[in-house]
Formats: sequence, C-alpha cells, structure tokens
Amino acid sequence: MDGNEWAYAVRDVSEGHRIVFLDVTTRQGILTNLVYTFLVVGFVMLIVIFFISRYFANRSIAPVQEAFDKQKQFIADASHELKTPLAIINTNTDVLLANEEDTIRSQAKWPSYIKSETERMSKLTGDLLYLTEMDDAREGMIFTTFDVSEAVENVILMMEVAIFEKQITLNYAIEPRVMVRGNSEQFKQVVMILLDYALKYTYPRGSIRIELKTHHHDMVLSVANTGEDIAPEHLDLIFERFFRTDASRARKHGGYGLGLAIAKAIVEQHKGKIYAKSEVKEHTTFFVQLPLDRKKVLD
Repeated sequence: MDGNEWAYAVRDVSEGHRIVFLDVTTRQGILTNLVYTFLVVGFVMLIVIFFISRYFANRSIAPVQEAFDKQKQFIADASHELKTPLAIINTNTDVLLANEEDTIRSQAKWPSYIKSETERMSKLTGDLLYLTEMDDAREGMIFTTFDVSEAVENVILMMEVAIFEKQITLNYAIEPRVMVRGNSEQFKQVVMILLDYALKYTYPRGSIRIELKTHHHDMVLSVANTGEDIAPEHLDLIFERFFRTDASRARKHGGYGLGLAIAKAIVEQHKGKIYAKSEVKEHTTFFVQLPLDRKKVLD
C-alpha cells in the first residue's frame, strides 16, 4: 500500500477482532539486501576456493610431475650416452670381422678401441648403479664420527702426483681435528670428485686451492680452481645428472656429467649442502657444508 509493505495479525478480543498492522518495508529491504549479499559473497568464495584448490593441487602434483619428467630425461640421457660407445664397439667389431685373414697384432687398434669404450660404459653403469644405491640406502646408512681433516689430506696426497704432472700449483689450508658424523669413504669420494673436476678444467699452469675450516656449527670445504667460469644460470644445474655446460669439452675429458650428481647425493645424505660460485675469467669454487659432530664440539 502506497509503495510500502505491511504485515498484520488478527486477535480475538471480547469486543470482536483486533487487527494490528506493522510497516515491514525496511525489514524486507534489509532481508533482500542480505540475500543478495550472501549470494554474491558465496559466488566470490566459490571462485576463491576454486583457485586456491587449484593452486594447492598444482603444488602437490608438481613434485610428482617433476620426478616423472626427470625420470624421462634420465632415461633419454642414459640411452644417448650408451648409444655412442655401443656404436663404436659395433663398428670396430665389424672391421675385425671384415678382416678375418689379418692377425690380431696387425689389428690391435680395433680391440683397443673396443676395450676403451667398454671401460667407459662400465664406468657409466657403475656410476648409475651407485646413484641408485644411494637413493635406496638413504635411510639405512650407518654413520660414525670421523676426522674430516685427515680424510681431505689423504685425498690430497693421492692426487698430488696427477696435479704435479699437469704442472698445476696446489695450495691448501686444512684446519686440524674437524670432526663430523658420516661415512669417511663417501666423503673422500666427494673430495676426489671436486679435485678431479678442478684438475680437468684448470687452465695450463693454473692453480687449485683447497680450504677446510669451521664456521659456527658447520665445517666448510672449498675447492677453487683457475679455469673457465660457469654461467650463473648453470650453477645449480651442474649438479643434475648428465648435465654438462659444454658437452664436447666434457666428452673430451671422458665425463658423463655424473660426478657432481654423485657428490650432491652424498652431501645431502650427510644432511649438508653443496654449491658453486664462479667469477668471470677468474676462478670457480665449490663449497661443501656439513654439520659438525656436536658431541665432539662440546668436548
């Protein structure tokens, strides 16, 4: 009535009936606004929930997808690396079979090529099996306290001759009695991998410097060499399996791009971290950081 909405109630009284009218226009407007507001808010919340759910779903699926992609890439890379030596072995075998009348001595180079490629394949498969074993045994490794300083010095002694033969200057500063919990042989392998990398890619008559020191509650090992720098975008990728910044250069040195991946797997198994820094036309430094044995630190 007159644009307003009314509610009414009828009551029986002694005189007859009493009818009470109430203007509910404002209340109906509030209710209508609330309904529309709830609908809009509900619709917006559905959209927000949809995108939030999609975001977290993608985040949860991302590691699985990444692992699947890495597995596919790993299989492709391994197949590619095996393809070349297999082709060389097959070709050299064909040459031997085609010259049956020649003596083995006159064809000695063909078996030597076959042996060389077989050894390369053996090293590749050995490294792949080692990485697989590292992944499987990550939770079951038994660690003991060992002297990192002694382990590093032992590796340096083993590598000194090879470094001297290449006329490379070796400098080192080893802090004594640095103790950590882990596997000493695996740690030696990490040092060997980093020294071997430095030895391969150091400039002629260049230098290698090794430092071992403690920093707060960690031990820090650094291996620096004067060689070609590594591009910033490659500093994290060099620890991936089969990754090589220069495939031709790595193949020249007989590498498959698995050494640093093995070093990373060992360091992570020891609850540490490994990373690299490189300065343009200066030097490249690899760092290994492991937690110290707290009991020995307290002693």
